[in-house]
Amino acid sequence: MVAFENLPEMTEAEVSAHAEKNSLWCIIDGIVYDLTKFADEHPGGDQVLLEQAGRDATEPFNDVGHSADAKEMAREYAVGRLKTTGEKAAPAQSSKVAGSSCSASFKDIMTSPTWTNFLIPTAVGILVFVLYKGVQRLL
Repeated sequence: MVAFENLPEMTEAEVSAHAEKNSLWCIIDGIVYDLTKFADEHPGGDQVLLEQAGRDATEPFNDVGHSADAKEMAREYAVGRLKTTGEKAAPAQSSKVAGSSCSASFKDIMTSPTWTNFLIPTAVGILVFVLYKGVQRLL
């Protein structure tokens, strides 16, 4: 397992030089990842990664709602830490996986893939079923 603290520091300019399929790097939460070998295996396809190649992909990565397993898997592709400049410090992670803390906000919980992809649609389905059965009894 990679310890982020031991990775070399890299600038955004260094990362931006790796914005092609044969050298595809991205920054996520202040950590630089070499995703060149992973691009063909990415479940969303390599095009998704190529759109973010050579730049900070933190927001798109988090917006998709990657699982804790995906975040843990990404660790093996870490090659560096984004060099921080005075006022704009990147949120470098420790060896802890992002999103694994117990103090998740309500918004994080409600927008997690578990809620949005399974529990909410299931609850809506149950509600529709109950209402349908109630209307059938009235008729």
